[in-house]
Amino acid sequence: MASAVPPNFSWVVPGKLAGLAMPRQPSHYQYMHEHGIRHLVSLTERSPPNHDTCPGIKLHRLRIQDFCAPSLEQIKHFLQIVEDASNKGEAVAVHCMLGFGRTGTMLACYLVKAQKLTGVDAIHEIRRIRPGAIETHDQEKTVIQFHHHIK
Repeated sequence: MASAVPPNFSWVVPGKLAGLAMPRQPSHYQYMHEHGIRHLVSLTERSPPNHDTCPGIKLHRLRIQDFCAPSLEQIKHFLQIVEDASNKGEAVAVHCMLGFGRTGTMLACYLVKAQKLTGVDAIHEIRRIRPGAIETHDQEKTVIQFHHHIK
């Protein structure tokens, strides 16, 4: 079976960090695995279906309610997963239900830390790469507060 590009998939840092909507088909996991992704960070309350079809991808669960923003602890945990994977030359993908709100928020926080962007610039950059990302005022505020927190 050919691998299929997962829904709303895009690289934020090619070969290192990607965002997507919830993967559902075994072929979505196959696609990620073929592209070096060894870690899938799931921000949904339910586990993604079929994740057990690809034992080469480790699932990390950070449950965040839909349309809510991650806590500071969740952001730091996410960034640690990305850093640990990166040190091993492994890529990370992060998803929520549709790949916009919670996913975009985490990706923007990554840019704040890794590329030293301001919260506002990180939000703009994620929205450029992933139109529609970061859906609520709370999610925007979280990115901006995270920037102030690590400054």
